Amino acid sequence: IGKLDKQILDQVRQQRAALRLTTIPSVGPIIAHATIAAIGDGRQFASARDFAAWLGLTRKSHDTDGKHSLTGHISRAGDRDLRRLLILGASSWLRQVRAKPDKGSPWVRGLLARRPVKVAVVAQAAKTARIIWAMLQSGQQYRAPTAA
Repeated sequence: IGKLDKQILDQVRQQRAALRLTTIPSVGPIIAHATIAAIGDGRQFASARDFAAWLGLTRKSHDTDGKHSLTGHISRAGDRDLRRLLILGASSWLRQVRAKPDKGSPWVRGLLARRPVKVAVVAQAAKTARIIWAMLQSGQQYRAPTAA
């Protein structure tokens, strides 16, 4: 396992996009490498929401009689392994935020105050997926959110 981890880390260090992704909280070398391997530069998705929906991190859509609504459950469509990695990363990150509340953004702290932890984990994973897509499209570095 250690040998494989070293190989993945070496490959991530050689790819600028993957190295940039590791600056996002909750994204490590394995998630960055898996994301680049699964979607490349992400140009096949029109928006960040499309990428999150492809991963299965958005709520199910229900249309009837011209009315559009979203159900409470995530769709779980798409790449199961990448979705699982993002949820594990988000879970780890939120565990750190819960231990030291000053570490997380106001959005995360508010979410944890309003929602159950598992719901907050999936919401953070979906947000991370959107950030990943935006970074791959723009080529910019991660910028932590500032307090309003």
